[in-house]
Amino acid sequence: MRRPPLISYTMYALEATEYAKEHGQFFPFHDGLYKAYWENGKDLGDLAVIEEVASQCGLDRAELHHRLESRHYEEAVMGDFQEATSLGVHGIPAFLIGKYLFTGARPYRDFQAVVERVLTDGDAG
Repeated sequence: MRRPPLISYTMYALEATEYAKEHGQFFPFHDGLYKAYWENGKDLGDLAVIEEVASQCGLDRAELHHRLESRHYEEAVMGDFQEATSLGVHGIPAFLIGKYLFTGARPYRDFQAVVERVLTDGDAG
């Protein structure tokens, strides 16, 4: 994992993920976007990058393009955003383990400590 030189505007990527989910390709598409950004430094705000990943997952590039241009999934993505914000999520990545919510890139020991606390104390929420 290499930190890319840019931070992408990901609204199209989030909307495209809804399309992939609708077509049973959520995980391959998500993994493809992750690799494109974190391994190859691609801009996930670039429609050509998103469409290329979709194509590699067997998704219909032209149909996806039309859906993104028409903002077909914007309401669903914004609904998810508002729900996450209401739950206290204010950054990404976000993790909920038991009743513990934390955001941002974290070292393995942080996850281990929270999981141990949940398992030991029964703090599942």
